[in-house]
Amino acid sequence: MPATLHEHALFTGGPVLGGVHLLDLDIEAHAHDFLEIAVIGTGHGRHVTSQGEQPLRPGQVIVLRPGAWHGFRDCADLTVANCCLSAQALQAELSALYDIPMLRRILWTDPVASGTHGVAVTAVDPAAAAEAIAEISRLERDLGADRRRPGRVLGRLVTVLGVLADGRDPGPGTPEPVVHPAVAATVARLEAAPAHPWRLDDLARAVNLDTAYLGRLFRRHVGLTPLDFLARLRAERAATLLAHSSLPAARVGAAVGWDDPTYFARRFRTLVGLTPTEYRRRSRSAAGDGAPAGS
Repeated sequence: MPATLHEHALFTGGPVLGGVHLLDLDIEAHAHDFLEIAVIGTGHGRHVTSQGEQPLRPGQVIVLRPGAWHGFRDCADLTVANCCLSAQALQAELSALYDIPMLRRILWTDPVASGTHGVAVTAVDPAAAAEAIAEISRLERDLGADRRRPGRVLGRLVTVLGVLADGRDPGPGTPEPVVHPAVAATVARLEAAPAHPWRLDDLARAVNLDTAYLGRLFRRHVGLTPLDFLARLRAERAATLLAHSSLPAARVGAAVGWDDPTYFARRFRTLVGLTPTEYRRRSRSAAGDGAPAGS
């Protein structure tokens, strides 16, 4: 079962963490309470997730939402560049990234709608992967230099995300859609109060739309229904509470909107791949640990 890497122990006063690693050893399965992007460069290895093991290829981009887990096996000269974003910052100073369609797809839509416990694996062309890895290396240097210049770090982050977005192949004639204002308002409403007992008709009424039409719009832009998106959001918030608080699991479920402990345990396991008890146990065993290479 995976241990959990903690934002509070790894992020030193900023919203971004980055580094480039050369792996020759296995990286045990681990979860995160922050968002991770891993860009795969040269070398060989296998990616381990709740869906099993898959061989890694240069140019793959792995995105994990908070609460998701993965690991690496059979690594040989495997280059992995990590760019990690604070979950708290994604709700605050980095929230504007959601308004950029190409970045929303990378950071939110693909891993949330993938059906693979918050993990999305896509690919960019080799030149884009090499450029992204070089930019993450520069980001690592910026983070290790003068921390009184956060603008440079944020600029580097946007460059990394832009390189990855440009390197994707969206297919002919399929431009990134601009998010519908009703969808953006619904996402904001759900993120602001995930524990509220939301009903689809309440959400539709708030944006003056028919429930079926809001559902179609939301699925088109987010890849999920509004209530499925809410469930993923609750699971991410629950993962943070399990990792950082001493609340009993049943109270964690109630705090995010799942009052029935049995239902909470079932939904959390479906969305995260572990029961709440398992997630907390592994999280606590890793509390305060540093991040392994290739986190």
